[in-house]
Amino acid sequence: MNKIKTLITKEWAEVFKNRFVIFAVAFLPLLFTAIPVTILYLLSTSEDVSEFSLGDFVPEFAQLCAGLSELGCNQFIIMLQFMPLFLMLPVILPITIAAHSIVGEKTARTLEPLLATPITTVELLAGKGLAAALPAIFASWLSYILYIIAVNLLKLEAAIVAWLFNPLWLIAIFVVGPLLSLAAVSLAVMISSRTSDPRVAEQISGLLVLPLVGLIIAQSVGVIFINATLILWVAGVLAVLDVGLLAFAAQLFQRETILTRWK
Repeated sequence: MNKIKTLITKEWAEVFKNRFVIFAVAFLPLLFTAIPVTILYLLSTSEDVSEFSLGDFVPEFAQLCAGLSELGCNQFIIMLQFMPLFLMLPVILPITIAAHSIVGEKTARTLEPLLATPITTVELLAGKGLAAALPAIFASWLSYILYIIAVNLLKLEAAIVAWLFNPLWLIAIFVVGPLLSLAAVSLAVMISSRTSDPRVAEQISGLLVLPLVGLIIAQSVGVIFINATLILWVAGVLAVLDVGLLAFAAQLFQRETILTRWK
């Protein structure tokens, strides 16, 4: 663990010299928080909300609105539609950092001295992966906390606010989110170890966002609904996938030949 901690500290010292990285880590969480909060605010100040209910478009939503007013139902459904955004943050943020992880070392000619140190391949990849994932995970958690505070300031109905503390979404944000982040950075680091172009690693790793986008679309049209069973299954699959990706990356990363293959 000491070697991994040292590597994480080294990575952060280099990465956070880049203003673009600092801007992305700070701006995206604020943007993802502001979008649903703004829509909820505009909805609460609209004069036409009493004329329709979003629950009428997807009948299954009506079951979730029991005991809520039409305005409350609309706000509740909007809130549910944007909740997956907080699962996208820990995937989007660390990809750039992780994609440049190995390629950046190659470009700066610092990879050879690093590989010469008494650090195993698993420790090397784990350190680089965690260095990219941890800032994204903490940023997504902070974003969700800010979201809770903002929703409370809007003075929505108590049943809507209580949903933010539902174990379903707490598990999704604080368990599934980090597991998604680790999967994304493992894939990015694995790809970057086999290529000389960080953009390739970014683009391929970015494909992991597509299932989350599909989840938002599928839920908005009522095809699927995020429930406790689905969240627990996803968490279990991701836990196994993360271990498998790290093991596969360690096998793929051939430290004896990686420098000679890069030009």
